[in-house]
Amino acid sequence: MHRRPLLHALLAALAAIPLALVVGFTAPSPAQPAAAAPARVMPLGDSITGSPGCWRSVLWNRLQATGHTDVDFVGTLGPQGCGQPYDGDNEGHGGYLVTTVANQNLLPGWLAATRPDIVLMHFGTNDVWSAVAPATILAAYGRLVAQMRASNPAMKVLVAKIIPMAPPTCPECGQRVMALNDAIDGWAATVSTPTSPVVVVDQWAGFSTATDTYDGVHPNASGDQKMAARWYPALTEALGGAIPTPTASPSPTPSGPATDCTASYRVAGQWQGGFQGEVTVRNSGATPVSGWTVRFSFTDDQRISQSWNARLTQSGAEVTAGDVDWNGDLAPGAQATFGFLASTSGGASTGPVSCTAT
Repeated sequence: MHRRPLLHALLAALAAIPLALVVGFTAPSPAQPAAAAPARVMPLGDSITGSPGCWRSVLWNRLQATGHTDVDFVGTLGPQGCGQPYDGDNEGHGGYLVTTVANQNLLPGWLAATRPDIVLMHFGTNDVWSAVAPATILAAYGRLVAQMRASNPAMKVLVAKIIPMAPPTCPECGQRVMALNDAIDGWAATVSTPTSPVVVVDQWAGFSTATDTYDGVHPNASGDQKMAARWYPALTEALGGAIPTPTASPSPTPSGPATDCTASYRVAGQWQGGFQGEVTVRNSGATPVSGWTVRFSFTDDQRISQSWNARLTQSGAEVTAGDVDWNGDLAPGAQATFGFLASTSGGASTGPVSCTAT
């Protein structure tokens, strides 16, 4: 008859014991913060962006060399080859008009497939070629920006003043480009918001159709360098401003700064009478370097005709290559790549390749 009150008293006593005692004095571990997702960047445009649009490869490698390694270029199109490794995903559709993309609502599908945080837009060259009025082009820009914000309310949009053009079949195109570019600043000011800024990147100033394109429209290696150099500061600002400064682990027995670099050479492609060479420079020291020089000698009659990502000179068989303004700064372990095209009646080999860091 007295067992039930005794049982109730025992259960009440157990309920009063702190939970930490019941589980052996062990409190649950706090949840670890998730790693930050890479910033997703969509290059958007026509053939200047995607066919092959090698300014993207130059820009990507500059980002990597300066510590912006957590960036993912996105797009439904893949790379078309630019002579160096890079993240080649893009939305550069050769021959497309920006007005067609807007009118046919093509962008929402690309956005849904790739989910960008930042868009780099160089678009309108084919519209200018087709004599579409600047106001109509800007209306298409506005529709695309609205679609970007529907996909991501915090979208950051970098819009280019497009590079000049001088195709032989369109003598009026040069003035048409200027008319469009002159209107872009005012348009951007009306659509930009603090949450979703629209930033104008001037790709027109200082760009020459004579020296920076191979056909009056599409950039050559020099043009790719200029376009990447213009995108870079605006993109790094959109990514968060300051460039990361990697730090090296301290040496247990320091003996002064150890600055060094190594270089490796490979043949990226070869054909009858010519080849493509590629050199990778790596900071193999313990401190950052601010510049590098690579030297090597050809073993046959090779003559370099074009180079990219380096200031390259050849005297007889001797070749000297120095960094350009954006890829000389290398953190410990970081690397940069440059390439070249050369003619040859024999092989494509070189003697030893040396690297000197500064």
